Amino acid sequence: MTGGATLVASLAAHKVDTVFGIPGTHNLEIYRHLASSKIRHVTPRHEQGAGYAADGYARTSGRPGVAVVTSGPGLLNIATAVAQAYSDSVPVLVVSPGAPLRHPHRGNGALHEMIDAQRALSGVVRDAYRVTSHAELTVTIAQIFAGFLAERPRPVHVEIPLDLLDEPAEVTIAGPLRVRRRSAEDWQILQAAAALNQAKRPGLLIGGGARGAAAQVLAVAERLQAGVLTTANGKGVISETHPLSVGAAVHLPAAMDWLAERDCVLAVGTEIAPSDFWAGPPQLRGELIRIDLDPAQLLVNARPTLPICADAASTLDDLLPVLKEAAAAGKPSAGAGVPLEVKAEARAEGERWTGWLDALAGALPKRALVLADNAMACYYGALGNLPVHEPGAFGFPTGFGTLGYALPAAIGAKTARPRRPVVALCGDGGFMFTCQELATAAAEGLSLPVVVFTNGGYGQIRAEMKAAGFEPIGVDLPVPDLIGLATALGGAAYAVSDPADLTRLVKASLEHPGPTVLVIEESSP
Repeated sequence: MTGGATLVASLAAHKVDTVFGIPGTHNLEIYRHLASSKIRHVTPRHEQGAGYAADGYARTSGRPGVAVVTSGPGLLNIATAVAQAYSDSVPVLVVSPGAPLRHPHRGNGALHEMIDAQRALSGVVRDAYRVTSHAELTVTIAQIFAGFLAERPRPVHVEIPLDLLDEPAEVTIAGPLRVRRRSAEDWQILQAAAALNQAKRPGLLIGGGARGAAAQVLAVAERLQAGVLTTANGKGVISETHPLSVGAAVHLPAAMDWLAERDCVLAVGTEIAPSDFWAGPPQLRGELIRIDLDPAQLLVNARPTLPICADAASTLDDLLPVLKEAAAAGKPSAGAGVPLEVKAEARAEGERWTGWLDALAGALPKRALVLADNAMACYYGALGNLPVHEPGAFGFPTGFGTLGYALPAAIGAKTARPRRPVVALCGDGGFMFTCQELATAAAEGLSLPVVVFTNGGYGQIRAEMKAAGFEPIGVDLPVPDLIGLATALGGAAYAVSDPADLTRLVKASLEHPGPTVLVIEESSP
């Protein structure tokens, strides 16, 4: 088998069904074998779109996303999307060709030549590999997929030398490894239970690391009758219409106050990151029990009374039988400790968009998947005011904070879950970063509403400039003819001036065989 054949066979052995990528001169041997495989290939119009699509695929399916790019500019183009996946702990595998095994260290001016691709990507991935044999390639793929299962999932890059891609060799394909995540110690379970059973005002703080433990989080919350506050990546781990849901707007003062008033906080799979809390990590006055798969994360941003390095689902499964019922512990029931102030503050913060978001919610089934961009309508509006009902149903680029995420990520989500309703939310500034991916959605025939809130450029930065006391510069941008743009790229498009029209058009867009851009002027009702 050639190196290209070895890669494709290794991906197939690990049940990869979709690859996002752009063919190039140097990765032709990979594409030769993709063409004859059962793996679906989706061609975005830019490598950054391939990275975001792989991210959206992974977040909504629970399976690793895979992207193939060419060397040099193709690899660097995907780097921003990979860094976003790293920030949000999303399992993405990026494969690229690289300089031949015997390429001169200082280079010789070859096409797409880079000084050191492995070093260039190492700052935005968990691991960057340059393989040197067919056997190492198939073993490395197996190790990467095992790591996605057993460790904190973060993106990985594999570089395959050009000559290795083309050369044939005898090779045995390495299949999937059976792995288990770390389990909590018995004494940790008993100590955690003792603290929670004694607490009068317990609370749960849930992050993206608990996506695979939604049933367990709900069971623990209901046993304790404790409110559940989630981060952006944890949004939907508990349905946001459940009476114990505090919501996902952890940055709000009422949410910070609620956390500070808990005498015991059970934090599961969260960095407790400043990018979630905006003003810095919260002040936690009570005991903190922290469950995280990543041992390096346990002491970051908040020092726990009890750190537990283990899998969230198995740990909560072990914890549940030794927790007392809330009533038996002398605690009030029926949603005790859930502050209405948090949801009221979220409505007030997002007042500019809540009419539109309510209209959107009225159009979307509970099973809908929402992919959001770093737009004001998303982090001030949708984060706290658009309810979702299951983990992974709201994809938002926290941490690294990229623009242009929503549309290509929604393409990845719809590719992964074709029977699920999927919608993208963005602003006009971020939409222009990756608007070309409308052509990808059109080519794939994806039913995809893309809601664009327009405010004439970069509204958040405009507001920050004014707050800093100087006249805005570089942020006021004329809004292009988005209707014409969408039509030219193969989509449908409508200007929306009334929330009732948004409900109607979103419902219609979910049935249309292609993307539909719905343009909302924020000055509209």
